[in-house]
Amino acid sequence: MKTFSLSKSQRIQLNRDFAGIYELNQRAGDRHLLIFAAVNKLRTTRFGLSVSKRHGNAVRRMRLKRLLREAFRLTQHELPIGLDLILIPRIHSGAGLSDFQNSLVRLSQTLAQRLSIEERR
Repeated sequence: MKTFSLSKSQRIQLNRDFAGIYELNQRAGDRHLLIFAAVNKLRTTRFGLSVSKRHGNAVRRMRLKRLLREAFRLTQHELPIGLDLILIPRIHSGAGLSDFQNSLVRLSQTLAQRLSIEERR
């Protein structure tokens, strides 16, 4: 049985990690989500969140962060292994949880192909 919990090791929190991922400039996006990606040497996929003040007040930004964390938690077993992802929601996209889930799976697979990462089945 698959577990759907999130561990602290699945989060990207250090500024130098974010900077390294942005520096590679490997990104994919759609109308709901923009994802930057880099290969990691771990056997897990990690994620970080970037929600700017242009999204609104603290309540709106926190809601977007909760939705993105939940989308990652629910789709983590469908994502390619060995990627570091930075998730950035599009401004005024009106996306819900299912929109973020679909975008996350599709865009991460696109980035994995670009970075030639083996996909999880």
